[in-house]
Amino acid sequence: MTFKITKEHFINRDLSWIDFNARVLEEAGDKSNPVMERLKFIAIFSNNLDEFFMVRVAGLKQQLDAGDVGTDPSGIHVKTQLAMVRKKIIPLLARQHSYLHREILPELEKNGLVLLPRYRWDSQDRKELKNIFERQIFPALTPIAVDPSHPFPVLTSGAIEIGVTLKHHQTGETVRAFVEVPGVLPRFIPIRNAKHGQSSVYVFLEDIIIDNISSLFSKCEITETILFRITRDMDFTIDEEGVADLLLHLEKKLLQRRRSEPLRLELIKGASSKLDQWLTKVLGLDASDKYYVEGPLHLANFFSLVARENRPEICEPSWPALENPAMNEDTSVFDSIKQQGTLPMFLPYQNFDPIVRLIEEAGDDPDVLAIKQTLYRVSGNSPVVRALIRAAANNKQVTVIVELKARFDEEHNIQWARQLEEAGAHVIYGMAGLKIHAKALLIIRREEGIIRRYVHLSTGNYNDKTAKVYTDIGIMSNDPELCSDIAALFNVMTGYSAKPEQWNKIAAAPFDLREKFLSLIDREARLSTRHSPGRIIVKINSLVHPDIIEHLYMAAHAGVKIDLIVRGICCLKPGIKTKNINITSIVDRYLEHTRIYYFANGGNEEYYLSSADWMPRNLHRRVEVLFPVNNSALEKILREILQFSLNEKFKSRKLLPSGVYTKSVSKNRQPSTRSQRKIYDFLKNLLPPKKNQAIKILENVNV
Repeated sequence: MTFKITKEHFINRDLSWIDFNARVLEEAGDKSNPVMERLKFIAIFSNNLDEFFMVRVAGLKQQLDAGDVGTDPSGIHVKTQLAMVRKKIIPLLARQHSYLHREILPELEKNGLVLLPRYRWDSQDRKELKNIFERQIFPALTPIAVDPSHPFPVLTSGAIEIGVTLKHHQTGETVRAFVEVPGVLPRFIPIRNAKHGQSSVYVFLEDIIIDNISSLFSKCEITETILFRITRDMDFTIDEEGVADLLLHLEKKLLQRRRSEPLRLELIKGASSKLDQWLTKVLGLDASDKYYVEGPLHLANFFSLVARENRPEICEPSWPALENPAMNEDTSVFDSIKQQGTLPMFLPYQNFDPIVRLIEEAGDDPDVLAIKQTLYRVSGNSPVVRALIRAAANNKQVTVIVELKARFDEEHNIQWARQLEEAGAHVIYGMAGLKIHAKALLIIRREEGIIRRYVHLSTGNYNDKTAKVYTDIGIMSNDPELCSDIAALFNVMTGYSAKPEQWNKIAAAPFDLREKFLSLIDREARLSTRHSPGRIIVKINSLVHPDIIEHLYMAAHAGVKIDLIVRGICCLKPGIKTKNINITSIVDRYLEHTRIYYFANGGNEEYYLSSADWMPRNLHRRVEVLFPVNNSALEKILREILQFSLNEKFKSRKLLPSGVYTKSVSKNRQPSTRSQRKIYDFLKNLLPPKKNQAIKILENVNV
């Protein structure tokens, strides 16, 4: 049967992403979630949308300005994409603010948590807040005039700004000014007066400033104030050719970001005025770049309130991170790896600490000679980096590949790179033209006169903060062939070494990972028969790559049963002349980040884990690793995780042939199928009965 891929098989990437963020917003509207969990999803939706504008909308506008007249694989022109993006986003914003004002905030108030708007302040509140303003807020404010002697300022992308129109106290002339709501101050200010009783009462920082705005413009008459927020183009590329110092070059680029082009203006509904119109004109925007919302602005700030008011009666019950059953406090990590062969870790269900402990032990171990590690995204106070610094101070040969180009983490990574260099580590700033996205740690150790290697590989970053909310799987291993592959990959990344003609076990982008994936899919199609159809199960973040989509469809038409669990962007539209492709998306308390690839292989099942999604950037413009799982017990655990996900009927949505996802609030929802809870309970049951008693997890898994 001849198969030809067409635009009908594709969904536009950016529209698919908006659909993903709509699924996030559905969680904010889901009344089965605790109210504070719903508020958290309000914040996630806003944070996601900010990044979408800064990167994806920015990229589309760059294409449009460059005269791009082409279409994406789904057949949509750039200008049409921008119009469709706006058309999808506006009703989502309305729904977000409706959930917030008509459901979430009233429910919080019933539970003693009040966000008090200005129109509800009485004289006692105003007296207290004026005192707070004078002592804690006024000193941090800087009013900025705009007139012939004061040019239009560089407004901070993402900051809440107050635009002010006033009459000059000397000339009586109408002038304009700005006051930035300081991001260094808490957004939510508590009121302590007795009138509010036992309730936790907060007001917005910008409301206090506006209520006392005249203090910043002595003797002037304030005629108008508006709240607004701009989003700038943060999508920059670096031409690394001829750059003598990438670190300094990137620091300059980050400074230039402050002056990059604005592309979105957010305002409160009803704010349309002369000040609004003037602001739009000065920023070089048009009506399609403006978004009016009910307010407040910058709802991503609710993250701080969620963290501050972590009360059991309004929050999701905690799932304490589990200890790793294959490790105990009395045995070194190296000995645990030798005993186990392969030591798996399942984040955030299990603790992140073993990874830090491995690096710390390596840094203190006199038999360890060298440590090599990739760092893509790390936290602001990273225990991983601290352990590497300590290892370098202990005269270990520490080599760290710090990816300076990890978007929105550039400043963190520059900071850590400098500290690592000062400690004596060899710091490599990625590879020209590529991002180092692989998650790899290699330790070289002398044991009884022989050099042995240990490796940690993962689907997720070495970030202790995201390890608490992102689902990821990693392994520690002393497999000689796997370690040899990773050692060779580090030589490619740090020097001029060519990749081996043949890896022992891994595949790596941008060298051969695309070809590996296509060969695995095509093999499944070749082996598929009517009586024994092939089988592919994949759990990933995003599916965009046209070649992958084409080969999946070819396999489906050859009879292969394909289940894709795609959290976010999915450009494959299922159901085109085949029912063999099933696509679901899971949005729950943890961000689904694991990449698991399963191929039936004619009965000789194969499981792989990877740092890579099925996207062009992962397979062509990044260094990524795909590594096999060669342990029957770990395969059983992965099989259970995949099955839990496929059976999910509580937090999953199905992608229909129309390109639309089913709703999470369908009638056949079954809380008992919630996959993240089932995975947590499954892993909890693997724990040994006594503390400090490790078990051979990979020999004793009963599924």
